[in-house]
Amino acid sequence: MIIDNMSPVRSAPSRYDPLGTPGEVPCESPSDQDHDKVIEATHVSKWYGSFRALTDINLTVRKGERIVICGPSGSGKSTLIRCFNRLEAHQEGEITVNGIRLHSKMRNVAEVRKNVGMVFQHFNLFPHMTVLMNCMAAPMWIKGMPKAQAGKVALKFLERVRIPEQANKFPGQLSGGQQQRVAIARSLCMEPAVMLFDEPTSSLDPEMVAEVLETMTSLARDGMTMVCVTHEMGFARAVADRVIFMDAGQIVEQGKPHHFFTKPQHERTKLFLSQILKH
Repeated sequence: MIIDNMSPVRSAPSRYDPLGTPGEVPCESPSDQDHDKVIEATHVSKWYGSFRALTDINLTVRKGERIVICGPSGSGKSTLIRCFNRLEAHQEGEITVNGIRLHSKMRNVAEVRKNVGMVFQHFNLFPHMTVLMNCMAAPMWIKGMPKAQAGKVALKFLERVRIPEQANKFPGQLSGGQQQRVAIARSLCMEPAVMLFDEPTSSLDPEMVAEVLETMTSLARDGMTMVCVTHEMGFARAVADRVIFMDAGQIVEQGKPHHFFTKPQHERTKLFLSQILKH
C-alpha cells in the first residue's frame, strides 16, 4: 500500500507563475550546481506534422529528484519523456541528459540510453527470452559486459524488485505486475542516471497496481532520480518532490505535492484534480 504521508528524501523549492506562462516555473535555488542537473530541457517544442505536441517546455530534473507528470490524455506527457531517451526527436530547443546534449536530429541515441532507464505501459519484454536473459541483454549488448557478470547483475536487480524466483521463467508465464517488475529490473541493470516511467500501471489489473507502485516507492526511498507520467495521485503525494501538470503540450503548473493538491493556482489544474480525485 502507498502511504500518503511518506516524507520525501529530497524536496526542491518551488513557486508558481501567477500569470500562467507556459513552461517551467523555476524550482531551483541559485546555489544549485550544474553538475546536479540530470535532465535539462530548454525551450523544447515538437510537432507531428502540423500538430504541435510540445510548446516551449523548460524543465530541469536534478539528481535525486522524483518528478510526477500528470495531465489529460493528449497533453504531451509521454511525448516529453520519450524525447528524453530519444524515442522521439524534438524540433526546437535543447535537451541535455546526464551531460549529453541532444539536438533536433536523432544523434547520441546509444550513449543517452546507457544513462536513461525507461519503463513502458506494456512491459516490452522479449517473449522468447527468459526473465534472466531479458535483464542480461542490454548490459551484454550495449555495455559489452561478460555473460557471467551480466547474470550476476541481473539477479541482483531481480532480487531488488523481489522476484528472483522468476528468473528462469518466460514473460508469458508471469502476471502483469510481475512482468512490469521485470521491466523495472531490466532498466536498473543498466544502472541509469535517471528512470523514466510512462504510465507504468495503466495496463495492469487493479490488484497488481500496488505491487508495482511499492517497487517504485522503494526506488524513490533509495534516492533514484525518477520522472514518472502517471495518474496515481496517491503515489504522487507520497513520493514526488514536484508534481507537474501539463495540458495542450505545455507545463501549466507545478509545485510540491502538498501545495499542488491543496492550493492549485490555475483553473485548468483545479478542474483536472476535481475530476481525477473523484475516482
